[in-house]
Amino acid sequence: MRDQDRQIASESLLLQKQPESLKNSLLDSARVLEFDRSSTIFLQGEQARAIYIVADGWVKLHRIAPNGAEAVVGVFTKGRSFGEAVAFRNDVYPVSAEAVTFCRLIRIEAAQFLNAIRDNPEMALSILSATFTHLQSLVAQVEGLKARTGAQRVAQFLLDLASCDSGKCSVRLPYDKVLIAGRLGMKPESLSRAFAKLKHVGVTITQNTADIADLDMLRDYAEDDPANAWTKP
Repeated sequence: MRDQDRQIASESLLLQKQPESLKNSLLDSARVLEFDRSSTIFLQGEQARAIYIVADGWVKLHRIAPNGAEAVVGVFTKGRSFGEAVAFRNDVYPVSAEAVTFCRLIRIEAAQFLNAIRDNPEMALSILSATFTHLQSLVAQVEGLKARTGAQRVAQFLLDLASCDSGKCSVRLPYDKVLIAGRLGMKPESLSRAFAKLKHVGVTITQNTADIADLDMLRDYAEDDPANAWTKP
């Protein structure tokens, strides 16, 4: 494991509040796995035996509906963890995990984490914190699907990726537009229309880059209540 991998894992929501001795114990026995783009990390219905922390790249969690359609549940990048809840319950994964890009994952065996919790019950608080963060993310996704237009969802997606706080900013789209559409609950053609609508608030899409003229303008657009359109002349 690289020093950079250990630092990313140590600063993750899952481990950041743990004593150094516990972090080192868990990471000393952890493994770093590399996956090429489109590689399967685990399958829906597979026995959950490990927790993963993303050291580099992007991973998507998705489910396959009975009609064969894919529903993207979440997309995770550097420093984010997944698989905690089901691994600690000795349950099966309710979703499949796939590498969206080349990625490096830190795999911690659930049994070792459970043993550490039994010896140090306060560690359970970090699990609750990580689980709560995942829940908040899902609630935000549902809220976005219900209360925002497609273009507003895309605007918020770009804002979440932006490394700047205000003014002009360029954002590199981290994965292909089909996955972005699935992540935002849209069809690819709807995503294209949403990008086109964002031109009037200063967003220009060129291949895999979004150039944003004014982050504050885009933020106002993303947060505007769609119902206000009925009151505008």
